[in-house]
Amino acid sequence: MNRPASTRDLLPSERAFVAAMSCLGFGRFEYLRIERGVLLLDPWPTVVRDVKFGAQDPGAAKTPAGEFDLKPQVAELFEYVRAVDAGEIRTLEVKSGLPFSMEIETAGGHCHA
Repeated sequence: MNRPASTRDLLPSERAFVAAMSCLGFGRFEYLRIERGVLLLDPWPTVVRDVKFGAQDPGAAKTPAGEFDLKPQVAELFEYVRAVDAGEIRTLEVKSGLPFSMEIETAGGHCHA
């Protein structure tokens, strides 16, 4: 699979995860497993929300529209995940509902190109 360009190109698990990132807004996902390039969402990964008092969280409680073009960060995340045979995202930091950075462990310690 290539880099997805829109929600039409996403697997069901990827669609669910896009919605979860948008809903989270700011925070991180922990312990997200990958098998054969697919995110495993059962069990659901740990979610840690960043809360800043006195500030409105513009990403909270947003539900993305049905079909839309993916932001480059989202497309890059799924392109990366699809290239991983087996691994675990230890932490995926989300800012404004978009993936920002991640720490990933891959099976056998192989490098990702």
